Amino acid sequence: MEKTAKKLGLSFASDPERADLSANVASAEVTLAGEGAKAFARAWCGTIKWTCQSPFRPNHKRQNWFIGVYELPTSAAEAEEFNAEDLRFETLRAGGPGGQHQNKTESAVRVTHVPTGLSVVARDERSQHRNKQIALQRLQEKLSGLSAEEGARLRKSERLLHHQLERGNPVRCFKGVRFKEV
Repeated sequence: MEKTAKKLGLSFASDPERADLSANVASAEVTLAGEGAKAFARAWCGTIKWTCQSPFRPNHKRQNWFIGVYELPTSAAEAEEFNAEDLRFETLRAGGPGGQHQNKTESAVRVTHVPTGLSVVARDERSQHRNKQIALQRLQEKLSGLSAEEGARLRKSERLLHHQLERGNPVRCFKGVRFKEV
């Protein structure tokens, strides 16, 4: 796969996940970039059959090994940085104890992140400027939590793919230790 991708001018990066250095590769994540990368990746998605006496398990009788190739979704949330254009600020009266100052000045601040619809209100301080800073901090925390939840959901879906291997109907077949395509 790597040789073919590089011949087509695609950038190829792989990240094998290993339990320890002596263990076999249980899974690997491959990242492709360049024009035609998506079409190239889709041609490899599915089950790959490898017929060979495995060098990793030499005493095993099985010769047909199956490898699952899946396209993983990428995270769309970028909570680390948000643009000022994505934020909508509103000022409002804080209300509550504090007398005339609280009732007449608009010191509370509501910040809304327009793309996600998340909003936070800060009315803790007497200063509108300080409440704006507090609201931005709270919004950042909310977006980080949202990003963490999405990351956990993506990791769970990746983990569940290990159990969806189809042992038939391969999209590609390879034979031998040199992985010659048949």
